Amino acid sequence: MANIRPFCMPKWGIEMTEGTIAEWMVKEGEAFSKGQVLCLIETAKITNEVEAEYDAVLKRLLTPASDEAHPVGALLAVFADADTSDAEVDEFIAGFKPAETSVAAKGGGSASAPAAATPAAPAQAPAREPKKIVTNRAISPEALKLAEAEGVDIEPIEGSGRNGRITYQDVVQALRPERAVSYKGSAQLVEDTPEAFASPLARRIAAQHGINLSSIKGTGARGRISKADVLALVKPTTAAAPVFGAPFELVANQPSVQPFDKVRKVVAKRLSEAKQTIPHFYLRVSASVDALMDLRKTANLVLGTKASINDYIVKAVALALVRHPDVNVQVHGDSVHSFPHADVAIAVASPKGLVTPIVRQADRMHIAQIAATTRALIDKAQAGKLGYEDMDGGTFSVSNLGMFGIEQFDAIINPPQGAILAVGGANRVAVEADNGGIAFETRIQLTMSVDHRAIDGAAGAQFLQTLKGLLEAPEGLFQ
Repeated sequence: MANIRPFCMPKWGIEMTEGTIAEWMVKEGEAFSKGQVLCLIETAKITNEVEAEYDAVLKRLLTPASDEAHPVGALLAVFADADTSDAEVDEFIAGFKPAETSVAAKGGGSASAPAAATPAAPAQAPAREPKKIVTNRAISPEALKLAEAEGVDIEPIEGSGRNGRITYQDVVQALRPERAVSYKGSAQLVEDTPEAFASPLARRIAAQHGINLSSIKGTGARGRISKADVLALVKPTTAAAPVFGAPFELVANQPSVQPFDKVRKVVAKRLSEAKQTIPHFYLRVSASVDALMDLRKTANLVLGTKASINDYIVKAVALALVRHPDVNVQVHGDSVHSFPHADVAIAVASPKGLVTPIVRQADRMHIAQIAATTRALIDKAQAGKLGYEDMDGGTFSVSNLGMFGIEQFDAIINPPQGAILAVGGANRVAVEADNGGIAFETRIQLTMSVDHRAIDGAAGAQFLQTLKGLLEAPEGLFQ
């Protein structure tokens, strides 16, 4: 039989049950090469690019792009060599049986990379002599097996698993070719010459307005052309003075209709279900953050980092969660899952809607590590490049709208998590001083939305008291 390979709906994470083909980048009958993007697959949380793991031809496209969801393991297309006949492809499709995609089916391997989920497993790939790897690094059995089979050097791989353990997905990523980066050129500016000796800003302004620098006499040092010299030649635009109170004619005020995209539909559905099915209750407290703001300035200078107030809040939340494990939970049906470490999700506005990437084991991180991790996650979110592994799980969420001037708000719980903290802006308020007089301090409003099925009011209140204490005495964040 010819070298025929199935391409099935992948499974990214335990919770994924189905996906949607958003777009095919390769047409039926078209050849593709390793590393080329084959299609875009949308799930309930993300849109992922699927890259080819080998050279082949898309011999049969069984599932075109549409809004219809297909279960994990469903046959989407058939890849084969160019000389494979249609009869062989038909015979392969008729005898195809979807592979088991559960964790047990892989014999303890990673659930995020099932055998039938990616095009990386040819049906009859040529046998390769495994290269024995002897190492003291923590690596999963499936990852080690793949590395030995593909001859991958695991030393430069940075493990993404717990305590730096190399996972199956880490080895798969190492097998993928690096993408070529295309840099855009800088603006073409007039170079310094004896006839045009100008400051960089003056040259940029001249380029924007089409001004010839050689005709300008500079007033700067040694006759250098300055910004003021160029601006003097820029013709100002005059606008007619507005006439206030003048009569006007009503025009059509037609709306611009923009249907929800698939990601926003999923977010709307999940939040609606969360609000309808989860019995929310709310706990509110305010905390003085003057000491935290002073410590942040000093710590950022000493550590050479740019940690934000929100980074310190994430650290404080993580420490409070491990001290109150009955709040550090997920709710799955009729059971509550408690965790020893705090995986704190941060709410981020992205071009695809609200996303919640996760700072994993934030309780074990130094504040500089939290700052670097959150900055990387925010950049990925704003670029639309978050992966499933960036958002899967989490034991608690932090949503901060203080930078937008919001003083206080109530957030909706992000299931299966048991609670979410809404952080308002910092405001100067008058308080009674120790001597009975009036003093001013900076305070923030904190509102915690709690799932009453799993967390009682007393447990939530004790958690908030611990969090308040950490924020008002921030030296404890470095212990």
